Amino acid sequence: MNLLTVDMLTISGTDGRALVSELSFALSPGERLGLIGESGSGKSLTALAVLGLLPAGLRASGSIRLQPAGGEPTEVVGAADRTLRRLRGRVATVVFQEPLTALDPLMRIGNQVGWAIRRTRGLRGSALRDAVLSALAEVGLDDRIARAYPHEVSGGQRQRAAIAAAVACRPALLIADEPTTALDVTVQADVLALLDRLVADRGMALLFISHDLAVVARVAERVLVLAQGVAVESGTVTEVVTAPDHPVTRALLSSARQLDAALDGRQP
Repeated sequence: MNLLTVDMLTISGTDGRALVSELSFALSPGERLGLIGESGSGKSLTALAVLGLLPAGLRASGSIRLQPAGGEPTEVVGAADRTLRRLRGRVATVVFQEPLTALDPLMRIGNQVGWAIRRTRGLRGSALRDAVLSALAEVGLDDRIARAYPHEVSGGQRQRAAIAAAVACRPALLIADEPTTALDVTVQADVLALLDRLVADRGMALLFISHDLAVVARVAERVLVLAQGVAVESGTVTEVVTAPDHPVTRALLSSARQLDAALDGRQP
């Protein structure tokens, strides 16, 4: 059984131009897939389409089906808002690139995590407070962070709080859309290690989106490469890294190696 099945997904702009073209892939429970491509390749639009969150003016066609264990498949494309709200958080949730914009600047972090837990798990009172503190502790944050507003903490702490809110919903599928791009290199490594541990501990499926093949290789098992909205290569991480076939994949691999060499202070 597939948790997520994307079949011939096409996303069109207001001018009718296809931004994503006939994209198909599937994700099983507990599996990890890296969706990688250059800026404008359609990878983030694909993530938004999975949750029915495409911006106004964009139109999806084809099929996106979410099927949690023991449940019936639900079609996302064309679904009513009421149907989509039942899927978001409980079945699939997302961590975005920039937590400062993803989090509400006027709400304390603990209340934001609590809102997600209350909506998806129905907890109230002391049970809710305990769940919030437990969710924050799981990502290395304490009750001081719970009382703070997003602008009062560091970028890494904000992203950890966003991850806590997402994971506390107990989703079957976690979508991570460029979750480390806005962070410095040291914090990136910490957040990647955190995501890797949480996904393993919870048995979640992971759809990890990035332009950085080196980052994807740290957390994913399979890779799907997009170029201008079209899937151009797929395979295991080992296959793609050791024998890239498409020019876009080779360019992404070269960029990753150059960055790694620069950080080590050596020639690529």
